[in-house]
Amino acid sequence: MIDGADIDALNAWLAKAGLRGEPEAALVSGFCERAVAAGLPISRAQLFIDTLHPVYEGRLVRWGHDPSQPVVHEYGRTGSPEAAADLHLSSGLEQSGVVTRWRASPFFRMLQTGESLLRRRVTAESAAEFPVLRDYQSAGMTDYVAIINRFAPEGIIGEMDCVYSSWVTGQPDGFADAHIAALTRVVPTLALAVKAAALARMTGTLMETYLGRDAGRRVLSGRIMRGVADRIDAVIWFSDLRGFTRITDSAPEQVIPLLNDYADVIVSAIHAQGGDVLKLIGDGILAIFAAADRPHACAAALAAATATRSDVAALNAIRARDGLPVTDMYLGLHVGEVFYGNVGSTERLDFTVVGPAVNETSRIAAMCRSVEQPVLVSEAFANVDGMRGRLVSVGRYALRGVAQPQELFTLDPVQAG
Repeated sequence: MIDGADIDALNAWLAKAGLRGEPEAALVSGFCERAVAAGLPISRAQLFIDTLHPVYEGRLVRWGHDPSQPVVHEYGRTGSPEAAADLHLSSGLEQSGVVTRWRASPFFRMLQTGESLLRRRVTAESAAEFPVLRDYQSAGMTDYVAIINRFAPEGIIGEMDCVYSSWVTGQPDGFADAHIAALTRVVPTLALAVKAAALARMTGTLMETYLGRDAGRRVLSGRIMRGVADRIDAVIWFSDLRGFTRITDSAPEQVIPLLNDYADVIVSAIHAQGGDVLKLIGDGILAIFAAADRPHACAAALAAATATRSDVAALNAIRARDGLPVTDMYLGLHVGEVFYGNVGSTERLDFTVVGPAVNETSRIAAMCRSVEQPVLVSEAFANVDGMRGRLVSVGRYALRGVAQPQELFTLDPVQAG
């Protein structure tokens, strides 16, 4: 039988694992294995926590379940009924069957009553009360405990306001009262460690989502002082959408869906080639490809440009079929030295690139309309090894704010095709 020393040892291990930054799956599996070894007869466990993420509502961690099921499952805001039924969650879902099952779940009952612990012997009667227990009854489980560890209002972030967990045993006599008491003493520590892991993961997600992948990692590594910037060589990408102002004037309700559709295509292509998106400025996108190896960076940027044009064409076909407004991308590419780091006031900073090369790129992109080309690249870009054979000149042009006229190039239609 588990005793006080075992409980203290479990809590001590959880505290150390949480401070080490162990991920949720390692915390749950490590806890369950040690708890079972100490005499707590856990056969299956589930723990889940909501999060703050643009796609996922939360994360579920399983232990002791069917090996065909993933140990960690991120559930979406509009996931399938099957996924929601498996999780016993349905927040944000419209399927009536899923909502019905959620409302018949132990956790929904506990949220309504304010309880923190619910226990049921797994029987035909309890399975009729809570349909989720039918699955456990079929698997030979005998006792079920659900626990909610709630956060204080000041500890809530987004929808992350508690940790849900369920604990099941297949022991013929179920859990003893001492086992339930042990769970109530150690699960709060597990919940705290899981919350710490979730917050660390969530912080990284938010940084990368709003600052960009590389910029987010740099900020998290401690580069947050104003004026701290690196001088780097980079390919600079600046793109925007053709006729965006006309579309906003004629169909304002379509602006956000349109921006989302085209940003999905463009950002995905940039990321696929190793680029980093730094800013979404209305319909404009500023990105860089770090150019420690200029030929490689320029080739990656051209590959992203080619992929984007193809993907935009496919997107336009879908949108036109659905009667939605369509557009195209104008893109300027340049290569040069930029400052990459923190710029702004003491209260509001931006992690971005600045310098003459950035300004030139925006001017080059603006010339796409004048010369009726979807993609324009600078002479410096074209002069990089391996680029000339893939580009054709469109002539020399004066760029606003740039001292000397520049020869500009576009994709060779033969090569691009």
